Amino acid sequence: MNLWIESLKALLFGIVEGVTEWLPVSSTGHMILLEEFVHMQVSDAFMEMFNVVIQLGAILAVVVLYFPKLWPFRRREQGEGLAGLLKMDTFWLWVKVVVAILPSAIVGIPFDDWMDAHLHNAPVVAAMLVLYGVAFIVVERRQNASLRRARVQSVELIDMRMALLIGMFQVLSLVPGTSRSGATILGGMLMGCSRAAAAEFSFYLAIPTMAGASLLKVLKFGLNFTAAEAVVLAVGCVSAFVVSVIAIKTFIGYIKRHSFTAFGWYRIALGALVALYFLIR
Repeated sequence: MNLWIESLKALLFGIVEGVTEWLPVSSTGHMILLEEFVHMQVSDAFMEMFNVVIQLGAILAVVVLYFPKLWPFRRREQGEGLAGLLKMDTFWLWVKVVVAILPSAIVGIPFDDWMDAHLHNAPVVAAMLVLYGVAFIVVERRQNASLRRARVQSVELIDMRMALLIGMFQVLSLVPGTSRSGATILGGMLMGCSRAAAAEFSFYLAIPTMAGASLLKVLKFGLNFTAAEAVVLAVGCVSAFVVSVIAIKTFIGYIKRHSFTAFGWYRIALGALVALYFLIR
């Protein structure tokens, strides 16, 4: 293995992961295309693990950017009990996050190997890219036609029932090509969330969801990395983190002024490209 060349490839994969993980465009679809043109000199098992574990870098970006909202503890005032250590708004936010990730955990953990074997392929990815691209366009047009302001403008206003329903939408993202952020944002909007609130809650759901998926892949692969593999994995994680910070800030700024329609059309075009490429290659 040429460590320099493989590190550059890992850098490219981290950049693509960092951009596409947070946009509703399917990181899986982009990774499948990238792997067709950029081949890393590693085992198939390592590559499968690598594509999931570099998400840890992306997760860290959310933790860093939203740390004040995510850290549940505060300095206790004199005379307060142990309950005074908790920021209750943040505590209940984490309870809602846990409620929301339960459906995907219940479905995803026992069927992880089956989905990798049967759904991780170009036809499924292409179909999901197009299907959810159309869904975004339809939802945006419906919202524009209603002229009503979303009733939930911040994540603090998301209740337990809404969190669970959004979590059920996240189950759909277990199908490659759907996009985890795309499914949860779409679900949030259908439940009455603003674009910004749905996106922010989607970011929070990513922390335990992606951390759990990464842990599962590492346990399956084992900890017997070579030194070169460890370097490649580290490069992928670090680049995913740096690019994710930029992508999240840019994305939140964009959706405060624009709709998701452009992402819908992009998904349709990408889905057609994926289908065409694998049809004629």
